[in-house]
Parts: sequence; structure tokens; C-alpha cells
Amino acid sequence: MKRILVTGGAGFIGSNFIRYLLNRYPEYEVINFDALTYAGNLENLRDTSKNPNYCFVKGDITDSLAVRQTVGCGIDAIVHFAAESHVDRSIKDPQVFLKTNVLGTQILLDAAVQYKVKKFIQISTDEVYGTLGPNGWFTEETPLAPNSPYSASKAGADLLVRAYHETFGLNVNITRCSNNYGPYQFPEKLIPLVITNALTDQAIPVYGDGLQVRDWLHVTDHCSAIDLVLHQGCSGEVYNIGGNNEWTNIEIVQTILAVIGKPQSLIRHITDRLGHDRRYAIDATKIKTQLGWVPRYSFATGMKDTVDWYIQQCDWWQNILSGNYQKGHSAFEK
Repeated sequence: MKRILVTGGAGFIGSNFIRYLLNRYPEYEVINFDALTYAGNLENLRDTSKNPNYCFVKGDITDSLAVRQTVGCGIDAIVHFAAESHVDRSIKDPQVFLKTNVLGTQILLDAAVQYKVKKFIQISTDEVYGTLGPNGWFTEETPLAPNSPYSASKAGADLLVRAYHETFGLNVNITRCSNNYGPYQFPEKLIPLVITNALTDQAIPVYGDGLQVRDWLHVTDHCSAIDLVLHQGCSGEVYNIGGNNEWTNIEIVQTILAVIGKPQSLIRHITDRLGHDRRYAIDATKIKTQLGWVPRYSFATGMKDTVDWYIQQCDWWQNILSGNYQKGHSAFEK
């Protein structure tokens, strides 16, 4: 694999993965294909923008012509991050999620078949499995039971990827990861929202009782897992990626406030989200035993590093909150 197309590479996980690839494989060429919607930020890749092996293409995965033109230039692998991903937004406007996450994936798959791409990786989510009770974990054999328009659109995309493997023989993998955290995460997500609100002494909204449980994984550990799947994953296989690191939402908020040194009185409980899944937890035994993946970050270290990053990068998140980040995109486009 020498020429990698990363869709959604200006987003949180995609940008971290591009940086990971370029650092680990300096001989690889990486093409970042991103529509630069509200969550796409080329500032995330400022430090790689002058790398001769990195190229940015502004394009929408629902634009079949743009996709074919890019894939047709000779791509060895597609790592597909591009997606609408915020559950609250999917509740307000499901159609956008279906268009991008389902139709966009189908257009990419068609191009991959047409131009004989050697590997297609669908970056999915543990949310396609639905919700768990107080015990047990999601495995790769857990039936899909999505509970939000977002997770339903991702499940639909996953099924398309599987179908293109079975029908057209496309070499595919699907990865389903637990909640990520780390640098460059858009401030609407829980951890950066709590950090940025705490740093500016604003109220921190917590849905319902805050006892929803999530399994948290540092984004760099996620990138290392995708790297293994890219190079060693068996065709047609699904790989769950998780940190075995469960915390309630209220515990996450309380931990961040303690790290920053802000009072618990900033917490504000608000009406719970519609269809809010109570618990996610990943069994990552398969990728650990078959591909030898091991997460490196402890939660204590990862959380401290993440909080420190947001403290040191105030300009980055303040530009997002003000909307100014979108005005600077042209400086990085080529």
C-alpha cells in the first residue's frame, strides 16, 4: 500500500490518522479528500500541509464525478472516515446523514470496484450495535440494532460495504470503535466541550442523570489499530476496537473539572437526548489476538495529555467557536 486515499481527513480522527501514516510511512503518498463541512478543519493538518507526500482535494463523497476523478488517479487503498457523526444533529436532520453516510459510501464503493482499489476500510462505530445492559460487551457477532438516525446510517453503510465484498469481491474491512478522545476533536463532542467550557467558566450541560456509560479510547491508539487492519486485516472481516475503559458521562465531566481545577458547580443537568443509548462497551479480543493490537495510553495519561493540549491550543478551539477557522481554509487548499 503506497497511495492511500483518506476521506474525511480534515476531521478529528481522519487528521490524526493522516499524521500517523505520514510519520510511520514516510514513503507513502496520502490524499485527503474532504468536503470541509462544519467539522472539517484544515488547521488540523497545518503541520503536514507542506509535506510533499500529502495532498488535499476538496470534494464531497456524494459527488460521483469528483470521487471517480480522484480514485481514478491510482489509489491503492481507501480509508473511509467521511461521515456526518453527531447524534444530536442526526435527530434534527436525518436526511443529511442518509445522503452522506449511505449514498456517499456507495459512490466510493463503486469507484473502488471500477478502479480496482486493493483495500477499502470502512471506519464505523460501536453505536451500530445499539445499547447494552449493565453487563456484557459488543463483539463482532453482535446483531446490528442502531437507535439513532446517525447510527442507522452507519449501519446501512456497513451493510453496503459487506455487500460489495460478497458481490464484487472487493477487499474490505469494517472497523467499529468505541468513543475516541484526544487532540483536534471538534468542540461539540463531550470531552472537548467540557474542557473548553470549563476553561471559559461556562456551564457544562450533562444529559439526564449523566450515568450513560461509554468505553473511551485515545485517538492515537485507534490510529494504530486502523494501521494494522490496513496492512494485515483479512478480507471481509469486521474488527472491533475498544479501550476496555468504561466511564459514565458524569465521571468524565467530574474528572476533567478536577484536572483543570474548576468547581463541580459548573455542571448543569439537562433533558436527556431522545433515544439515548445507556451503555456501550467493546470486546476487542479479535483484533488483539489476530493482529496483535495493544492500546498504549492509560486513561489517566491520555486525559491529562488531552486537557493539556486544549489548554496550549486555545487559538485552535477559539477559532472554531468564533467560526473564523472556516475563513482560513483557502490557505491550505491545493
